Amino acid sequence: MNLAQALRIGSTPSVAFVGAGGKTTALYVLAEELKPALVTTSTHLGAWQVRSSDAHFRWKTGSPMPDIESSIGKGITLVAGELEDNRYLGLDIAQLGKLKELAGFHDLPLLIEADGSRQKPLKAPADHEPVIPEFVGVVIVVAGLSGLGKPLNDLNVHRPEIFASLSGLKINESVAGEGLAKVLTHPSGGLKNIPSNAKRVSLLNQADNSELQAEGQLIAQSLLSTYDSVIISSLNRDLENEPIYAVKEKTAGIILAAGGSTRFGSPKQLLDFHGKPFVRVIAEKALTAGLVPVIVITGADDVEVEVAVRHLPVKIVRNPEWQAGQSSSIRKAISSIPANVGAAIFLLADQPQVTTSVLRALVERHAQDLPAVLAPYVLDRRANPVLFDRVTFPDLLRLEGDQGGRTIFSKFSPTYLDWLDELLLMDVDTPDDYRRLMEAEIDS
Repeated sequence: MNLAQALRIGSTPSVAFVGAGGKTTALYVLAEELKPALVTTSTHLGAWQVRSSDAHFRWKTGSPMPDIESSIGKGITLVAGELEDNRYLGLDIAQLGKLKELAGFHDLPLLIEADGSRQKPLKAPADHEPVIPEFVGVVIVVAGLSGLGKPLNDLNVHRPEIFASLSGLKINESVAGEGLAKVLTHPSGGLKNIPSNAKRVSLLNQADNSELQAEGQLIAQSLLSTYDSVIISSLNRDLENEPIYAVKEKTAGIILAAGGSTRFGSPKQLLDFHGKPFVRVIAEKALTAGLVPVIVITGADDVEVEVAVRHLPVKIVRNPEWQAGQSSSIRKAISSIPANVGAAIFLLADQPQVTTSVLRALVERHAQDLPAVLAPYVLDRRANPVLFDRVTFPDLLRLEGDQGGRTIFSKFSPTYLDWLDELLLMDVDTPDDYRRLMEAEIDS
């Protein structure tokens, strides 16, 4: 998985990079993946960093745009201002707007370095930065995990006094993950000047060993309420395959509880499971596993099912067409998922024995390389629940009748997660199934 795949961006995005800890490296890694590409800066760029471009043009403020047409489409083209003190000055907002128009005309990505960090792993923004144009669609906030455990001072942090104020740490105090998370989620820190409609990505870079990768995983959990995704990486322009260790995104939990339970004879969603209705048990486990949002699709017996999950922080979506088949519930579910959700786990309303451990394992495995479909594999059989990456959502929206998610497996071959829990193979279609489930639960 490369950086462009981890970011889930198309071939012609407008992206701004801010922060510290490999920001310029990340910009050029992405440019290499997407090239031909236009690269620029809204603040400044070190003269030594220009050599990463295939062509370089200077554009003085107030002057016409240089003739760069001959270089477009042949690699990475850098457009920046005049050279001062071994740094190329940034373009102003008007120049950036014209460059955006040019990029759009030629269907090119435009990548913008929007602040400076003096090559420190961590930073906090000054009053005048970052400079992010309103047209930018993706903002990548970079932080170098190599700064963790280091003293909060000029050697490790650009503008340490501001970082200290935002993090609650003291000068020369060791920088911990909690303090970094506070800076990244602060309106005057990592979130500063991000356009309201832009996708927010936190790139936790320089995760060069297992300890820092684990630290990145912990920090990511506190960032997902603020960022659309968090990427843990160790980017290096000299490596052919860029190490992306994890892509953390919100994963929805979809409980399909709209069926009429005709074979069973009564609503399976409401059967008792150790003192609680099936549907409530499943919803509680999805919430405990950290799935966000948890969506309950109701249809038959909708009032009773909705009462069963009352006071839980779940979203109820009614499916008045539930009799048309499972596909109608799947379409309702997909249509209700927010744009910043990376995947959805579909949970069946007759499987209260599902565990939070398998739900978490599916989420963690998906974060490694974003497989399109991921399912537990028990005793050489595919089991439920199944995770669907958002790349499958358009196909799920086209399902009809009694078609379920397995219909698209011919297009999206499932990845399997080996699992030992045989109870995942059980579902409840008849009273005998219910009896066996409860007896198996007692035995386990």
